[in-house]
Amino acid sequence: MKQSFHHCIASALIFFAIAMPSGARAEVDLNKSLITAISKQMNVPVEGVFKKFSASVHFDPSAPSSGSAQLTVDVGSYDLGDPSYDSQVIGKDWFDAQTYPTATFVSSAIAAAGGGQYRVTGKLTIKGRSAMVVVPVTLTQTENTQALDGALPIKRSQFDIGTGEWKDTSIVADEVTIKFHLVATKF
Repeated sequence: MKQSFHHCIASALIFFAIAMPSGARAEVDLNKSLITAISKQMNVPVEGVFKKFSASVHFDPSAPSSGSAQLTVDVGSYDLGDPSYDSQVIGKDWFDAQTYPTATFVSSAIAAAGGGQYRVTGKLTIKGRSAMVVVPVTLTQTENTQALDGALPIKRSQFDIGTGEWKDTSIVADEVTIKFHLVATKF
């Protein structure tokens, strides 16, 4: 079996909104934030980390429908912890980072779901393919920061992640879970 990606997957990118009072902007603290993609190869979970991403967020928890969020992820920064796997995953069969260097999420609606929970609807684009997704988000606030946590299952095949022999989902599962912990500092 080729050692190509394991979790190469689907990537990710999805993302979401950080809450700020009065529609204020929040600056995402990349040192405290994390976006990962978890896939299963031969039914064994494999997790990779996206090392580079940026976010623009406008959100007021008292008026969630007026909020917006945009996230851009550098798919070439996907790190599986092994340089040979990393180079395979960003190659043509998986993310094709040379042709499609970024994945994006742009919100179109944010709705409260109760108890610090929100549903963020938006367009997720990976490898030039787009899909509308609904991201469940949990908001935690402190005096100076806000954090968003969540997980979104996606199908890698929907975004053409894994081509050629890797299109077969019996080795690398079709479902990939994008997990995130985004921390924003108020300003």
